[in-house]
Amino acid sequence: MDIAPDMVAGDQNVCAPYLEKLPITGAAVSLFGGAAAETLVSASDELASRLDELQFNLGEGPRWRAHKTRLPVLVPDAQSTADDEWPMFRQAIAGTDAAALFVFPLTVGAMDLGVVELYHAVSGNLNRSDQSMAAVLARGTSWYLLRKILSLSSPDTDPVLEPALTSRREIHQATGMVLAQSGATAAESLLLLRAYAFANDFTLGETAAAVLERRLSFDTDKGRAGGPALQ
Repeated sequence: MDIAPDMVAGDQNVCAPYLEKLPITGAAVSLFGGAAAETLVSASDELASRLDELQFNLGEGPRWRAHKTRLPVLVPDAQSTADDEWPMFRQAIAGTDAAALFVFPLTVGAMDLGVVELYHAVSGNLNRSDQSMAAVLARGTSWYLLRKILSLSSPDTDPVLEPALTSRREIHQATGMVLAQSGATAAESLLLLRAYAFANDFTLGETAAAVLERRLSFDTDKGRAGGPALQ
């Protein structure tokens, strides 16, 4: 089930923490990966938006590697032509203020939500402290987006009423298993169950049963692009 882009786009506050706490010039947050339709959620400026659009249109760039590997991608000299990994993208950004690019994946457990794309007008890498801060901010953004996606779910599904229609014991047991697999809190683990059910058009009961039957795992070590999958 997809969320219409205009229902989540335009939240400028999503980028604000990155600009406040990191030595960067601009930021963009892009949502994709199966939980919702591909969309640019927020961009701090025109260039940040353009960098995201270029990578989407060209099908290459650091955002795709970050999404595939689920690891940060740091490009301290984005204007260099020595690296030919993304030739079309590098050519497209030549001469812009994107001197350095830093992309962090947005994940919750084994679920992939998108990426946060940062750029700096001055070449150079983020130091370890800044990288750690960016990772913390990305985690917060991931949970924010996941909650927002679920809040925009179909009105036919009542997230408060649904657990009452399913065995509470089964849901509690599945939540405990997800907690152990993902390292999330109990509340976050239940949110993961709801998110998977919503994204795949399953009921919460069906998702809980799949976890209990070990057909579905939220183990981050076993996660892959696209998130957990039924076996």
